[in-house]
Amino acid sequence: MAVRFELIKECRRSKARLGRLHTPHGTIETPVFMPVGTQATVKGMMPEELKEMGTEIILSNTYHLYLRPGEDLINEAGGLHKFMNWDRPILTDSGGFQVFSLGPLRKVSEDGVTFKSHLDGSTHFMSPERATQIQMALGADIIMAFDECAPYPSTWEYTEAALQRTTQWAARCKEAHGREDQALFGIVQGGMYKDLRERSAKELMDIGFPGYGIGGLSVGEPKPLMYEMLEYTIPLLPTDKPRYLMGVGSPDCLIEGVMRGVDMFDCVLPTRIARNGTVMTSRGKLVIRNAENTRDFRPLDEECSCYACRNYTRAYIRHLFKAEEILGLRLTTIHNLYFLLTLMKKVRQAIAEDRLPEFRKEFFADYGYE
Repeated sequence: MAVRFELIKECRRSKARLGRLHTPHGTIETPVFMPVGTQATVKGMMPEELKEMGTEIILSNTYHLYLRPGEDLINEAGGLHKFMNWDRPILTDSGGFQVFSLGPLRKVSEDGVTFKSHLDGSTHFMSPERATQIQMALGADIIMAFDECAPYPSTWEYTEAALQRTTQWAARCKEAHGREDQALFGIVQGGMYKDLRERSAKELMDIGFPGYGIGGLSVGEPKPLMYEMLEYTIPLLPTDKPRYLMGVGSPDCLIEGVMRGVDMFDCVLPTRIARNGTVMTSRGKLVIRNAENTRDFRPLDEECSCYACRNYTRAYIRHLFKAEEILGLRLTTIHNLYFLLTLMKKVRQAIAEDRLPEFRKEFFADYGYE
């Protein structure tokens, strides 16, 4: 198998673990945060900059790349890696979450989903087979099964029907998948219902996948409920396969997820809030547009060594935002991604030294969570 997970260490004082995920385009140290490059680019970032800050894997989006420029063009270019000039691992999600977030623009059947493009209103049909074929053409190292993500809140009956479809579609994705240099992960659904989570995990494990996504969380539910679902779901999954919590990227959720046994995370949060002028620092969030930064000649974070913090001040970056200069949002994006990648590096170090609970306590106190 071209993609293989190696469990290195299990934390003695939590459910955290260190691992290595071996892929055709390189090895990933886990637990890992994956920057999101929805349209085959991490917004505002050059591939070389991502590498310099320690990015080992990025995520791209099947739904968006299918609509524009199309998987055939990307395949003709030599696959997603060559198309976007990224020679490290890539994960593509199936587009399921994006399709289902279209709400009234989509119609679900047992065969798949009919939906209207958010770009031009044109009608499209996405089946598990089609989602898998598109991802095979894109050529990512890890691809995801096409699933139905129930919104929050949803009734047990609705969530159960979505789960049933997710299991059936996962089996069809596996049947349609034919690239040995690519790993197909299943996605555990079941909303906020423990009995459905348990059923989903068991059914997917019966089908058999080299890794498992945990979907349907971070969709608007309170964080304590998300943690409760994680605590219940993760022990149901095999220890020798990576666990990927989809769509989670705030510092507190990353640490709490790791402590419960999550290996992989992704989220648009760091890049999105950066473009709006909000940065994560070792002392909590900083809104760079605020007037208090007008004459503040300190870096964004005095404890950070990213390119932005080494070279520019809060006053300058605030000026860039007020003047609507592109460099401003580039610098905040660089900082936020570096901050989370460095946080995960520190988390891995804490796991290796069996001091993750202490690290969590110190980080939360400094950040202002507790």
